[in-house]
Amino acid sequence: MPKLHHLKLPGGMTERGFWLYVWRVENPNGEEFLYVGRTGDNSSPYAASTYRRMGQHLGDADNTNALLKHLREHDRARPIHEYETFEMISYGPIFPEVERHPDFAYRVEPHWTDARNRHDPFRDRMAALEKKLAQELKARKYNVMNTVNCDKPLLDEDWPPVKVAFAEHFPLLDGVGSK
Repeated sequence: MPKLHHLKLPGGMTERGFWLYVWRVENPNGEEFLYVGRTGDNSSPYAASTYRRMGQHLGDADNTNALLKHLREHDRARPIHEYETFEMISYGPIFPEVERHPDFAYRVEPHWTDARNRHDPFRDRMAALEKKLAQELKARKYNVMNTVNCDKPLLDEDWPPVKVAFAEHFPLLDGVGSK
């Protein structure tokens, strides 16, 4: 039978830049699964919006649908439409997407290296934050499916605002409640 569904997307989620996000997925048995991610490519100087990542995570392209891969690994192989809810909590943009020279072309010098030199420091800080967020959620017994591998240092000033933002939806980050 047809059903009416409703998705209300805040306009801010369409802004390009460096974002952190957590997917919260509930299966038909009421079990919750989390996936921690970020925007800001490793392979290019682009930093997409979380709105764009939403579709990629739920899509068919094997190189961008990490959420679905983790659900298949951690839950049984059920069709995506059988899950009760998909909720994305995103914070950002923490840093803006770097501007590219008007003559910029993908992987063409000299503007490619210039854009990467400005992009990569933000990307590295985001990777460290992504790892910290995943670790902190796991340490508080949230069911985080993915492990974030990163050897970049976390800057002391970067974590507190992220922790406060995500604690609104994950109160154990702030030491409130129990799991």
